[in-house]
Amino acid sequence: MSTRLASGGRHLDRNTSVSFEFNGRKLKGFKGDTLASALLSNDQMLVGRSFKYHRPRGIVAAGPEEPNALMNLGENGHFEPNARATTTEIFSGLTAQSQNHWPSLDYDVGVVNNYASRFMPAGFYYKTFIHPRPAWKHVFEPFIRKAAGLGKAPKERDADTYEHFYAFVDVLIVGGGVAGLLAAERAGKAGAKVLLLEQSAHWGGRAPVDGAEIEGRPADAWVTNTVHALENMGNVTMRKRCMGAGVYDHGYALGYERLTDHVAPSTAPRHRLWRIRAKHIITATGAIERPLSFAGNDVPGVMLAGSVRDYVVNYGTSVGDRTVVVTNNDDAYRTALILKDAGLDVPCIVDARPHGGGALMEKAKAEGIRVETGKAIAKVKGGKRVEGVALCAQAGEGAVLEEIACDAVAMSGGWSPVVHLWSHCGGKLIWDDAHAHFRPDPAKAPTGADGKGFVSVVGIANGAMNTAECLTDAVKGTNTVLTDLGFSPKRTAAPKAAEEPETPMAAVWKMPQGASYKLRSKMFLDYQNDVKVSDVQLAAQEGFESVEHTKRYTTLGMATDQGKLSNINGLAILADSLNAEIPKVGTTTFRPPYHPISMGAIAGEASREIFQPIDKTPLHQWGEDNGAHWEPVGHWRRAYCYRKPEESVEQAVNREVKAVRDSLGLLDASTLGKIIVKGPDAGKFLDMMYTNMMSNLKPGKCRYGLMCSENGFLSDDGVVARIDDDTWLCHTTTGGASRIHAHMEEWLQTEWWDWKVYTANLTEQYAQIAVVGPNARKVLEKLGGMDVSKEALGFMEWKEGKIGGFDARAFRISFSGELSYEIAVPASQGRAFWDALMEAGQEFNVTPYGTECLHILRAEKGFIMIGDETDGTVIPQDLGLHWALSKKKDDYLGKRAQQRDHMTDPNRWKLVGLETVDGSVLPDGAYAVAAGTNENGQRNTEGRVTSTYYSANLDKGIALGLVLNGPDRMGEVITFPKVDGTEVQAKICDPVFYDKDGEKQNV
Repeated sequence: MSTRLASGGRHLDRNTSVSFEFNGRKLKGFKGDTLASALLSNDQMLVGRSFKYHRPRGIVAAGPEEPNALMNLGENGHFEPNARATTTEIFSGLTAQSQNHWPSLDYDVGVVNNYASRFMPAGFYYKTFIHPRPAWKHVFEPFIRKAAGLGKAPKERDADTYEHFYAFVDVLIVGGGVAGLLAAERAGKAGAKVLLLEQSAHWGGRAPVDGAEIEGRPADAWVTNTVHALENMGNVTMRKRCMGAGVYDHGYALGYERLTDHVAPSTAPRHRLWRIRAKHIITATGAIERPLSFAGNDVPGVMLAGSVRDYVVNYGTSVGDRTVVVTNNDDAYRTALILKDAGLDVPCIVDARPHGGGALMEKAKAEGIRVETGKAIAKVKGGKRVEGVALCAQAGEGAVLEEIACDAVAMSGGWSPVVHLWSHCGGKLIWDDAHAHFRPDPAKAPTGADGKGFVSVVGIANGAMNTAECLTDAVKGTNTVLTDLGFSPKRTAAPKAAEEPETPMAAVWKMPQGASYKLRSKMFLDYQNDVKVSDVQLAAQEGFESVEHTKRYTTLGMATDQGKLSNINGLAILADSLNAEIPKVGTTTFRPPYHPISMGAIAGEASREIFQPIDKTPLHQWGEDNGAHWEPVGHWRRAYCYRKPEESVEQAVNREVKAVRDSLGLLDASTLGKIIVKGPDAGKFLDMMYTNMMSNLKPGKCRYGLMCSENGFLSDDGVVARIDDDTWLCHTTTGGASRIHAHMEEWLQTEWWDWKVYTANLTEQYAQIAVVGPNARKVLEKLGGMDVSKEALGFMEWKEGKIGGFDARAFRISFSGELSYEIAVPASQGRAFWDALMEAGQEFNVTPYGTECLHILRAEKGFIMIGDETDGTVIPQDLGLHWALSKKKDDYLGKRAQQRDHMTDPNRWKLVGLETVDGSVLPDGAYAVAAGTNENGQRNTEGRVTSTYYSANLDKGIALGLVLNGPDRMGEVITFPKVDGTEVQAKICDPVFYDKDGEKQNV
């Protein structure tokens, strides 16, 4: 039975007892225990049921590669499914429940699938759930949906918080074992800015567990000293419980940090997602031990040999009193020796190699441990826990030679370097026949746009399979990286490690041969998806020869462990079935994340009322303090109006509308997009982006421009200002800056990649304030510093200088039809400039106004609004904007699309003004219906309202709309049904309701 040893446990604080709950049972462990080690110490061998067959499953590993011990953790708002017991540290009050069973873990009715397994081989769902077709919806689909998935989705809102963190470093090192620590030390001493990530709660990796010696001291001591030195380097950041989740283009990487998973729920963020930009990434991610395939290799108590010794050394926990070790390499002998040293019995070491191992084998024999070479396990006896094993000859017919009583099996099929991060961004692999694994191919590294590699691998992950080789490789690899980055690494030798008895994983990979496969049943490759050896053989037999096809047909490696334990074994079986070599078969594709990460970490702070990040202008707090009634516009919050005490929203809007027309208004226009386009080809580029010419715009001048998609539909509009010969500033609609910037970059990177153009989104770098109304010029002249007269700054011109002591760009543009200036100042000066305007404007009854007033003012002038007059199907011609379509240039985005038949159809709806006969306000989005009915007895629509408002200046409702043949029907009355069954009549009129000749904006 598994139990806690009387001594040992380098990670434990035996003075601090911790109570936790598993499936309703109250259990105890020590501070430092993982949930897995605590369960084992309480002799809880059964921890879950398999996905397809519902077979009893126990803990197999000690790290993130664990396939079976997946738990539902917590309750209510602190619930998380599919958490690995091996990476979850216990704390007082922790509650855990096993998954995938009903009604209980011990008695699961789903185990009937196990007895029907012969009817559910690989691909059975493709073959079975086809006929009869009518049964799919009511029989097959509900059955499959109920069976699909592991764990259960939370039902309550997540009570925890999460965050994102951004880091920019010279060198990112993933892996805190001895290779990663040494690499960080070398890089730190060379002056590089370093970020070191370790996925577990402890530094040092396997070396302390395996008894390595470095510089004449136990590895533990060397690790402690190195960590202390790194903590005292100001240029080195170290994070434990932080996994390197993925590597992407241009040195971008993700880290996944578990901040409070090991303590009771708190107000601190639970998880943190690191978004990292690194000049170079070094992965020192170690290796993962492979299981062996034999009948019953999934019975609880069958574990990886390295993990068995992890539990003994790190947690003082024995997996069993009598453990049989089965291996095809030397490393598993370490486990046998450690078990023996802990006072536990090892009845036998079963070595598949005909002549066994070297010095470690001799040492085991000297300890009195029986070693059987050329043997394999025919079958593990037991159901919910190991009761014994039956031995057979490795190369024979599977006949049982002997049975040995035991309560645990420690298996080792060799070690596979963790190459996932290397592969995420295109790094290729080579087959190392001597060690029977794939390792990184240094000649085919992931490369950036400059053609240089930006990912390196060191240590065991690079195929250095003992401590001395690991340290030497770390120094060599790190020195190369530092030199390439321009640092001067210290050319000292790697720390010396004690000679190890033998390279522990030097055995050539060898699977059991011949009929022994065919005679044995249920030898599992993928524990999560219940994929057996026979499933892969069947896939090959049925023609699925590509490893990617086999993966999908059998679901091998498609579970949450992403094939960490099953891939190499599966490749070996497929290669054997195809009579091919493993490297010829190839590997499946590694994709990020390396290990599942929580949805909360991905979302970060984007939850509840801030599901999308809220962008706030520099004047936001002033609005909060002065009655702003907010509305969301994209990610921004803009003031709909500014309410005074005892004032309704409608009253506030009407007051603002009249104040701007009568005297002076101020608008926070900081949300308007501001994109710099610069370079020798910038003019040519903007001529393609906009429907009208921009290349001939003179510096100091502005021009209104339209943008269309490649399908010809209007997508944005705004004022473009030419800054100098090579620089233009493009204004976009609020909320459109990121979209338009991405649109520009897409065309530059995919179509016009050789044009010399640079773009930058500067929206948040500036505060922009519209000073509007008959007294706009007066208030600016009162502040002084810039000549804003009509002669010095004409309409659609801009100039730079000082206004009231502030650095400013003044744009003489108008979206209201009034005398108007839009003044841009650095964001840091935005609030102070606003305050200065408010003070100077007191004598002019200065009135801040919001977006609704803005809309009414522009509608009075017949100016369009993107998103109101446009809906993704409108072209400039529909809106009477033919004048903005250049006839001087051969092409622009959307030009050819606008020549298609349905774009030139004379019956397209056109923009007009609408006035209700009774002065009321038309419903927004209302459709107009024609008189009479069609052949189906229905009334045809002939237009729709795009914008509708009450105008306090005109004292009536006004609207803009798209109407069939609208410009040719001036004065005609059309009908708009309302949802309450009544109708309202509106007269088609000119869309310009106010100051048609534009005299007020040109004063």
